[in-house]
Amino acid sequence: MTLEAIRNCFPALDRLHRGNPVAYFDAPGGTQVPRAVGDAMTHYLYHHNANTHWAYPTSEETDRAIEDARAATADFLNCSAREIAFGANMTTLTFHLARALGRTWQRGDEVIVTELDHHGNVAPWRALEVDRGIVVRTARITEEAQIDWADLSRLVNARTRLIAIGGASNTMGTVNDLGRAKAIAQSAKALLFIDAVHLAPHELIDVQAVGCDFLACSAYKFYGPHIGILFGRLELLETLPFPKLDPAPDDAPERVETGTQNQEGIAGVQATVDFLASIDKSNGTRRQQLALSYQWVHEQGSRFAKMLWDGLSSIKRVRLYGPPPSRPRTPTFAFTVDGISAEQVSRTLAESALFASHGDFYAATVVERFGVAKNGGFVRVGCACYTSEEEVNRLLTAVERL
Repeated sequence: MTLEAIRNCFPALDRLHRGNPVAYFDAPGGTQVPRAVGDAMTHYLYHHNANTHWAYPTSEETDRAIEDARAATADFLNCSAREIAFGANMTTLTFHLARALGRTWQRGDEVIVTELDHHGNVAPWRALEVDRGIVVRTARITEEAQIDWADLSRLVNARTRLIAIGGASNTMGTVNDLGRAKAIAQSAKALLFIDAVHLAPHELIDVQAVGCDFLACSAYKFYGPHIGILFGRLELLETLPFPKLDPAPDDAPERVETGTQNQEGIAGVQATVDFLASIDKSNGTRRQQLALSYQWVHEQGSRFAKMLWDGLSSIKRVRLYGPPPSRPRTPTFAFTVDGISAEQVSRTLAESALFASHGDFYAATVVERFGVAKNGGFVRVGCACYTSEEEVNRLLTAVERL
């Protein structure tokens, strides 16, 4: 699809604010949704809505919809459908996983996180300090918002049970070296958990190539509904003592999923993956189409990342954070404006129909690390597949006007 064709898929782009078309730079907090995803969700609710595993048509149709969504998500992450579990969001799923893993660990066992992490990948492991006596250690980051790998390596020891790391920073845009994380985890015979919430919209994930044990993401960050996704190696999903009701299924992946799921959201996940695959309409399997689509997404994102970096860094009184575009990163940028709070910058941009977020984005340690709490955190702007060059130029002009 051309950029124009992609933009035509998103009804939100028709919105006007103060007479101007809205440019959504809030994608790191949640993307807009293509019409096909909303249609799939309403179609399920209006024509197939039922609970699961009963012997009548709408229940059987619901079972098939969930199976189809698992298959689509398995193509998205390159794994087995039985290794895909759904839940409310990444944070809820990570708390659930942490409780299960904590039941298998001993007091004094250790987990490593980093200063770069969203707290959805910190708080679930911290909760085990109180509940189970687990020790959580934190690896430092550099001034360029890169993980200090030497520091992380120093933290590893014989008691390390898990390394929990972000695939990419939702605040700084840093893309982390997951191969290096896996090598360090293997050296300690530890498990590897990846928070891929911010990575999933920008890079096609291959859990087999990464070699992770668990990976979590949220569909609303890559054009889908508000629902979380957990990949786990099948042997782990089948054996970990997840909290569950006794009558609930005991086979993976349903043993991971508590209660009645957001079934319309699950139907939306399949439509989301199919939308992403349709960006490049070449022949091939869904996974092959996704690879070609993501090649286009990556090229577009890299071009806008350079525009934003060059443009923002040239504006007086603007301080830009994170790695330059010559390093692995997403088109997501955090910045501050001297003398103006992050919230006021965001409000002023909104007057020009430029929607950008502000604050700590639940990556509070990053805000503390860079000393911007007194400014109300960062202003954050990020590009999505529907972002246009004209919108990027509008944003740069508006920031310069500040």
